[in-house]
Amino acid sequence: MPQLLPAADVIHHEKQKLYGLDHLRAFAIIFVFLFHYKFFLHPDWEPKISSFGWTGVDLFFVLSGFLISGQLFETVRENKKIPLREFFIKRFFRIIPPYAIVLMIYFLFPSLGEWGHLSHWWKYVTFTLNFDLNLAKNSMFTHAWSLCVEEQFYLLLPLCFWLFTRYKAGKKSVYLILFLLIAGFVCRELSWDYGVVPHLQEDDLRPLWNRYVYYPTYNRLDGLLIGVSIAGLFTFYPKVKEWVNSCSTLLLFVGLIALVGAYFVCIPKESYYAGLYGFALVSIGYGLILAAVVSPANIFYKIRSQFTEVIATLSYSIYLIHKIAIHLTQYWLGKAGMDKSGTIMLLCCIITTVGAAALMRVLIEKPALRLRNKVLNRIKAKKAVKQPTTIPDL
Repeated sequence: MPQLLPAADVIHHEKQKLYGLDHLRAFAIIFVFLFHYKFFLHPDWEPKISSFGWTGVDLFFVLSGFLISGQLFETVRENKKIPLREFFIKRFFRIIPPYAIVLMIYFLFPSLGEWGHLSHWWKYVTFTLNFDLNLAKNSMFTHAWSLCVEEQFYLLLPLCFWLFTRYKAGKKSVYLILFLLIAGFVCRELSWDYGVVPHLQEDDLRPLWNRYVYYPTYNRLDGLLIGVSIAGLFTFYPKVKEWVNSCSTLLLFVGLIALVGAYFVCIPKESYYAGLYGFALVSIGYGLILAAVVSPANIFYKIRSQFTEVIATLSYSIYLIHKIAIHLTQYWLGKAGMDKSGTIMLLCCIITTVGAAALMRVLIEKPALRLRNKVLNRIKAKKAVKQPTTIPDL
């Protein structure tokens, strides 16, 4: 997912942890959880607060773009080479082990999954599930689509940075971001015209809209690019960062207004205007909020919450496992007589999901991170041996 980077990847500013990122990550995963919960049996009030929860994924995209490119921009600013091998090793051990375990659960024990059928296994392994995803045929573990978008982003972004550094593109690289943002509008327009318009007379356009407009990577780059842009501005334009800091409260407010506007633009969600303009407006709104909460003058910059820290740390595992946890909780507690549509059932599903995520964190994520550190230390040790030692003149 999902921005699905765990809290351990949060960057620091002058040794001050950016707690605002924890708050945003926790909010994003809670919003996504509630949005998906409405597809199960749920309380009557639940969809009223979760209908806009699909945008939690866009917030994750903005966070991913900001965090990953921020590390790369800092490397460029210091005139260092982009460490591609180390970058991909970090991403592999952070993302793949938990994903592989959940994927095995789905394929080995499909009865534990939520509903429908799985797509072909190779789409999950190659992270191409989000292309030509037909919900009418394959609706199990479809939330992995956003992880596919992020993995494709993780693959291409450092390579782009490496090319920009190699050929000294410098600030000209901003033109690529502008081009991709404009290309996103063009792609969504074409996707609507060729994928949806010929079927406008059909009763249910949601599967087609999701398949051609919502899932493909080329239509969902707005959030990632907004995050990249913020990181670039903060790294190379200190005056912009100072201005954002001085106006952080105002930017936070403007970001909220943009999201309110996006909410109405995206009614209904599966519409022309939602796809063409809604994605961009949602990303801009979350981008402004992100820029605000990472500014030292903002109230959310230093407010520490144990709750959001824990949820942020578990967000990736929660994203992967939450549908299985909801399905099994409703099944077993439903057999015991509990109302599957009740609020108490919702609370129980939240508890079991967080518990399952915590178990994954302890048994899978942490061991993988320890192994990652060993691999990186070996690489550093080999580099140190290869570097020639300087003998001082006597």
